[in-house]
Parts: sequence; C-alpha cells; structure tokens
Amino acid sequence: MKAVICTKYGSPEVLQIKEVEKPKPKDNEVLIKVYATTAHIGDTRIRRVDPFYVRFIFGLLKPNKNLILGMEISGIIESVGKDVRSFKKGDEVFALTGLGLGGYAEYRCLPEKVKEGTQERKGLVALKPENLSYGEAAAIPAGGLTALKNLQKANIRKGQKILINGASGSLGTYAIQLAKYYGAEVTAVCSAKNFELVKSIGADKIIDYTKEDFTKKQDKYDIIYDAVMKSKPSKCRKILKGNGVFLNNSRLPKIKEEDLLFLKDLIEGNKLKPVLDRTYSINEIVEAHRYVDKGHKKGNVVIKVNNE
Repeated sequence: MKAVICTKYGSPEVLQIKEVEKPKPKDNEVLIKVYATTAHIGDTRIRRVDPFYVRFIFGLLKPNKNLILGMEISGIIESVGKDVRSFKKGDEVFALTGLGLGGYAEYRCLPEKVKEGTQERKGLVALKPENLSYGEAAAIPAGGLTALKNLQKANIRKGQKILINGASGSLGTYAIQLAKYYGAEVTAVCSAKNFELVKSIGADKIIDYTKEDFTKKQDKYDIIYDAVMKSKPSKCRKILKGNGVFLNNSRLPKIKEEDLLFLKDLIEGNKLKPVLDRTYSINEIVEAHRYVDKGHKKGNVVIKVNNE
C-alpha cells in the first residue's frame, strides 16, 4: 500500500511517499480503508521534534523505521477480525489512531475495543456521523476530543465566561461551539481576518490579538483556554475570577469511548461542526505540512488518501 513515511526529523520535505506492506487485522481488530486524514498540528510537532521528548517516543536520533504520521482518520471497514462484534465490513467510521499514528496510509488496523483509559495510546473507532463527508469526519477525533476534555476538566457550565486564545484554529473552533453548547459566554481571541468565522460558530465577543493584549483587559473570566499554548498561567491570573481555571491542553482527563460518541451525537444534532480550511491530496502532503507550519490555518487541514 502507499504510505507517507517520516524519514527523519525536520522540514516537511522529510515526508516521502513509499510502498509498505498492507496491514492485516488481528482477531480483535478492524482493517480500515482510509479515505481521509488531517495535517494535524500534533503531526507537524512530531516531525519537528517539538517538544524534545518526542524523540523518546518515536526514535532518539531519527524516527523509528517506517514511521507513518496521522492522528485521525475516516474511512470504510474493509475487513474485521474473527472476534469483532461491533463493526462489520462496509461500515463507515472515523477514528483516533493513538500513539501508533498511521493515518497517512491507505489502510490502518485498529482494535475494536481497548481497555478504558488507554484510548490515547491504542486508538478509538466509532461509526462516522451520517451528516459529514469523510473529509469532515477525519477532522473530528483529535481536535474535537482535546477541546472537549479541556472543557470537561474545567467543569464548564451555563452562565460562565470563557476566553479562548487561538479561537480560529482547530481546537479553538471546537471549543467555541462546545462552550456555547454548555451555555457559556465566549470571548474569542484571534486576528481580525477571522472575526466572521468565530462569530458564525458562536463567539459572543472578540479580541484582536494583533492590537490588544487580552491579559491586560479589565474583564474577568471563569475559564481561560489557551488553545495554542502561547500564554502562561501567571500572565492570565489577573483576569481570572477567584476560583477561575486556566487550561492549555496539559494534564487532561483520559479519553473515553463515550466522548467520541458524544461528539458524534452533537454533530448529527447540528450542534457542532468541523471547520475546514484547506484540502490536499496525499501526494501533496509536503505542501499541506508547509501550510500548517505557517501557523495561520483556520480550523482543520484535510488530506484525501483514497477517493471517496
């Protein structure tokens, strides 16, 4: 099968398309024909070894042999192991690939079920939302779950005020919609060119970070979510209420199967939608990573792997 191999750490040019062996599902696994994946910021950070501890997971001096990036996928089940009961051939699915990654390939095997609390490492599969394309569905698992777990950690509730820094990115666009679902008032921090986008998905107030430092505002917030991890708790403390919570994607609660199913329900109920910026083919993976590296993407960047 065709796959994108991360041959070494560095610029997008280290990503090379090669032929590798097609995986075969184990007794408890499903084989997914991948229709779409994403150029997720997490994939680009692994490629760039940012942070340094990436080396201790994926290879110290260079990536482990045939390292295939890709944190989230959507596609169709081509075959199932003999012990699989929840899925069948032909099911349309979307999935978090876990630390095994592997989304940048024509096929990916994932377990039908894993032990509670190990989904981040081993992956998580669910039936695709019926009202989404494969490209849209591929953009849900990593970004959607990260935003959800952050807000769960803060115990967000109706009537609270939340400020989201990096509101127009993947995590930010999910966080705005989820915060509105929970009944919070949302202040979005982004550049002026993205004002209309964040308004369209529910932002109540907007701060242009190119003109104002949100940490010097007089308003007080119950929650500050630094989705792009560019601020510090110490700088934000003065705009937090006494019992306010600062979030920045660290020390999140464990992902559960019910979390992905919850997002699926919200999407099918038209209460949540993925924001797509650009779509590339798998043959354009270098260009896709170059674009994400610029740091100005809106929502998600999709990669088409197999034709739908």
